[in-house]
Amino acid sequence: MFDEYVLGALGRAKVQPISLSTPLLDDMVKHIESKTPGSLLIAGTAGDGKTYHCRALWTRIGGDPKVWADKENVKEHRLADGRLVVFIKDLSEFNGQESDLPLQRLEKSVLGEDDSEIVILAANHGQLLDRLRDLGKRQDRTHPLRKPLQECFLQAGPAPDRLAVFDLSRSTSRKTLDEVAKAVAGHPEWANCVHCSFKAEGKVCPIDENRRRLLGETDGGQLTRRLGDLVEIARLNGFHLPVRDLLALCSNMVLGYADAKGAKENLMSCADVPKIQESGHVSKASVYANAFGANLPKRRASDRPVFKAMASFGVGEETTNAVDGLLVYGKDDSRLQADFQRLVAADPVYGATAEFSAAQDAYLEGHESSRLEGGSSEFLEMLEAQRRRFFFALPEAELGYPHWSMTVFRFAGDYLDITESLKAKKPVSETTRGRIARGLNRVMTGLLLENVDRIFIASSGGFTQSRVSVLCDHETPSRRQGGVGMAIKLDEETGRPQLELSLSPGAGNSVAFDLTPIRHEFLSRVAEGALPASFSNECLEDLLAFKAKLLRKAEIVRKAGFASDDDEIGGEAAALTLVFIDIEPGGRGFVRPVTVRTPA
Repeated sequence: MFDEYVLGALGRAKVQPISLSTPLLDDMVKHIESKTPGSLLIAGTAGDGKTYHCRALWTRIGGDPKVWADKENVKEHRLADGRLVVFIKDLSEFNGQESDLPLQRLEKSVLGEDDSEIVILAANHGQLLDRLRDLGKRQDRTHPLRKPLQECFLQAGPAPDRLAVFDLSRSTSRKTLDEVAKAVAGHPEWANCVHCSFKAEGKVCPIDENRRRLLGETDGGQLTRRLGDLVEIARLNGFHLPVRDLLALCSNMVLGYADAKGAKENLMSCADVPKIQESGHVSKASVYANAFGANLPKRRASDRPVFKAMASFGVGEETTNAVDGLLVYGKDDSRLQADFQRLVAADPVYGATAEFSAAQDAYLEGHESSRLEGGSSEFLEMLEAQRRRFFFALPEAELGYPHWSMTVFRFAGDYLDITESLKAKKPVSETTRGRIARGLNRVMTGLLLENVDRIFIASSGGFTQSRVSVLCDHETPSRRQGGVGMAIKLDEETGRPQLELSLSPGAGNSVAFDLTPIRHEFLSRVAEGALPASFSNECLEDLLAFKAKLLRKAEIVRKAGFASDDDEIGGEAAALTLVFIDIEPGGRGFVRPVTVRTPA
């Protein structure tokens, strides 16, 4: 339906369509040309481009575009070798039992070894699994394709025999965002704006300004790189951002306006520009605020997964004393004036505008009573917008104002460095590795340990749920040596780093932990002194579950190591050795064995 709507809109607007690559199209064509028996499934979520890929594949194998434009959901095309290719554009267009026939055709091709037809089905993951389950119930059986497809979708298992699965939900990434941004902001139709009167005589057209900033013409591409970092962190945290949402994000960045009175539905058209220029409120079109959907009503923004993902970073609410001190007092403080001129006043469109300066003066010169009564709310809203601009505009070399400190993921830069190092097969930074080890130790023991060279696997000596554990069941190096210790590896399937703690050489003696961005942030915050439960109870529970697995593994390794040894028996007494974790004045932990003798 969305694909058909776009085709109709193109006809009415008489413009060139936005053209995006179809990353899996060549593999689909090769699969058909190879004459591999069976069928093909194009899977994904809403907005991943399933119908878009279907249409591109139809054209590539010789299908007539006019036939595709027909309203029918099932299309057929005869190949030169005599095989019939059956396209099912979208399974969701069938209601209930209407989907039984196309699914039976798919089953016949995949399981019935009928090589006369190739069924090409586009479907959402969950919807396909639901339809196969319902079809199986009506036939009084368990549908044979449902379980293998479920494992393929959810656990990255192998596809069923004779069914090639192309999952578009796994294909979006930073590169996809870069392509979408260029396709939107660099579209050939923008050439019509070159001689526009709204840009003449020093006027600033906010639409054109946002478009050029998104293209990287003003900052060497830093805006799109930082935007790509956010999308990458969101993806690795489990947010799936389909192509349709990335198109919405880039379109909103160019057209967004934070006042519905100045632009219908908070999106600018050319007709709105002269009114915005006359009002002096160009700054309300800030591309940096639009990136977080700040121009949209909260309910509308929350309906889009991409803006929900962007809101999770807290940009605008998160800040530091140094940043707010610069933004509030920098214009008048002689110690900060140079930084203010360089980082704020240098951007007259969205930085130190006349509007911002007036609100800043009113805030600083106003009485305390007026602030408490809400007189400062206008400036505080502008302050949020400036923080969002800072996240994108602060240079990398600004050590006094690190841009990740403007988000809830203050260690996200280190996390991205870990993934890049692992992809390039380079060692992880010792500082980052040490911080992870210190965070693990503090969660494992509940003590403020400073150790970065070893990891203590500790318990409380009983079945209590105490989170302070002073008995060391096992200790292992924080760097893998001789098959023992912690290794940081890249999970090729998810693209995320993985911690693997090996307690003894050989297979089966290690426990792995999926290091998502939020888990990395949790460990890093704990390593820097935050209380575990104050940041994320969910992350704490995940780490305690990891600790429980390590304790079980430590017990197995210990029993295997001492299977042939009996407890020490002295004359009339048995010895029991307990290993305690003590802390030196500097916070470094060490183990102290204590032997207890009991009567035999």
